[in-house]
Amino acid sequence: MPRLTPAKHTPRRIAGLCAFCLTFAYSVSSMGQSAILEGERFHPQVGEHGMVATSHYLASQIAHDVLEDGGNAVDAAVTAGFALAVTQPRSGNIGGGGFMLISDEKSDKVIAIDYREKAPAAAYETMFQNEQGEAVSELSRYTHNASGVPGTVAGLALALDQYGTMTLAEALAPAIKLADEGFIIPPRFAEGLEQSQDRLKQWDSTRKVFYKPDGSLYRAGERFRQPDLAATLERIAENGPREFYEGKTASLIAAEMKDHGGMMTAMDLANYQPTIREPVHGNYRGYDVYAMSPPSSGGAHIVQMLNILEGYDIHTMGFNSARTIHVMSEAMKRAYADRAEYLGDTDFVDVPLEGITSKAYAEELRGQIDLDRATPSSEIAAGDPLPYESNETTHFSIADDSGLAVSNTYTINFSYGSGIVVDGAGFLLNNEMDDFSAKPGTPNAYGLIGGEANKIEPEKRMLSSMTPTIVKKDGRNFLVTGSPGGSRIITTTLQVVMNVIDHGMNIQSAVSAPRIHDQWLPDEIRIEDGISPDTIALLEAMGHKISQQEAMGAAQSILIEDDGTFTGGADPRRSTSSAMGI
Repeated sequence: MPRLTPAKHTPRRIAGLCAFCLTFAYSVSSMGQSAILEGERFHPQVGEHGMVATSHYLASQIAHDVLEDGGNAVDAAVTAGFALAVTQPRSGNIGGGGFMLISDEKSDKVIAIDYREKAPAAAYETMFQNEQGEAVSELSRYTHNASGVPGTVAGLALALDQYGTMTLAEALAPAIKLADEGFIIPPRFAEGLEQSQDRLKQWDSTRKVFYKPDGSLYRAGERFRQPDLAATLERIAENGPREFYEGKTASLIAAEMKDHGGMMTAMDLANYQPTIREPVHGNYRGYDVYAMSPPSSGGAHIVQMLNILEGYDIHTMGFNSARTIHVMSEAMKRAYADRAEYLGDTDFVDVPLEGITSKAYAEELRGQIDLDRATPSSEIAAGDPLPYESNETTHFSIADDSGLAVSNTYTINFSYGSGIVVDGAGFLLNNEMDDFSAKPGTPNAYGLIGGEANKIEPEKRMLSSMTPTIVKKDGRNFLVTGSPGGSRIITTTLQVVMNVIDHGMNIQSAVSAPRIHDQWLPDEIRIEDGISPDTIALLEAMGHKISQQEAMGAAQSILIEDDGTFTGGADPRRSTSSAMGI
């Protein structure tokens, strides 16, 4: 038997090894071979010509096939978006809205498409308050008036028309097939419907779609078909995106609203249009960061937080050390305080975007941070960033070798949105009206405080935290990321960017690593499992309150290496997540 002797050299980086292996390293001396101790704990998917990363393996495969067949990243993104509306109805949607960022290396342009929902024309500021002037959360979450005018169909069609190569009918074909022929239910799908059945079964139209005729549950491994949704998608494929807003589908939505006291009308649908906006742009340690502009708050505040954190040597301070988490928390608090005061739909309110994203304002805020003491939220208010300028969502990232990259986040807000299916059309309506400030100063479902800038107004887009982000390096696409997660979207995306740039992680490590979140109010740092008890003790000694809760976000992301290799990170926080390379 060969004699085992301790290895002479300890590798600099050891990852993914058991405790025994970390303590004892041996080599087989008689064979002249050493144990393999180097390597990453998390391995990304690799591609030479492109990469897709979505929250559902069926959508990933469909988008992968589009790229492999010669389509570009926008073609693949739109096809994936419609496929997710079938396979992941709790968050994928045609009854909601979102934001898409498109980066084109050839033109050196980054385009932001805003297809966020809008308030109906009949909406008014106090519509979700009772006679005593108190906000009533049930009204803004679980009624027909909780739904804003959906934007997904118009937004995806606009992206395809201006930047894709496929027809809308071609992009819809895989989703139509999945809805018509059905797909095998994964465990997460079945579990979601079981957990939400008390809410979803309240509506006949919803019960007919998501539960068996006798009311029993669909189980993992069974086939799930959606014939009404297939017919809706077929109508859109045959007649174009305006069918959703002016055709039979629009009539079905309007009838659903009229039958249940909803204020959305056929005219609201006919008047809906997506908007192309300038993305927010910042620079972090030499990397160009592009993210969504208002009515998303994500871009403004991810740039603001990065500007604050740029003043610290985060790499030397260490990944998720007490000192690093402390300064991250302090930056997050100040950004979320500004969010509550200033952010809203720039078509309706002035947002001091230039000031919020300026390096000078970040330096001012950084000067307020004590490296040894947590600042109580009660001592933090919105700053003065002048001058003014005139938890269930899904994100996917796609990039191709022609220089196109797409970062898309869309949602119906809560898991299953309002819980209301449009009878005869087969899709769920959003409850995005809850993202308005039902009453300034009153928190929404995610604990976010809103102000006058985000009050309800007719045809206004409600404030969002969605943060589709593209980072460029020397003019080339480098990192494509974003996440679901309600108020945690911005901080999740922030940490993926920091994990890559500050800590040098590969993309799978960057999305898998434990996360933290601080949103000013409530006054606490929320953490995932995986933060050391010793680190927690140090943070508490600084004055932080720590709250360990469930996992946050699902940051499907892509990193493009210097040699052009595509690496994909599928977030393990969603069991159906999948990255596939070409």
